[in-house]
Amino acid sequence: MADAILHLALVLIAFAILFGVIRLIRGDSDTDRVIAIDLLTIVSISIIALGAHIAGRFIYLDVAIVYGLLSFLGVLAVARYLERGL
Repeated sequence: MADAILHLALVLIAFAILFGVIRLIRGDSDTDRVIAIDLLTIVSISIIALGAHIAGRFIYLDVAIVYGLLSFLGVLAVARYLERGL
């Protein structure tokens, strides 16, 4: 049962990557592209968390948390730039 849930999670992550890349390529505006990059960072954080669970190495969750914080700060900086410039 747990293996089926892990496989389902991997399939959903693959779909999220596919849709994120499509939005990144076909984005109508810069805002769409920033959101797509943010989506891809969130998906990569979920990959790190899933890999930590599968490997049983929960120290990788610290890496995911730091990556999430850096991603958040990056999106804030880009949003400020797009809104009014730095």
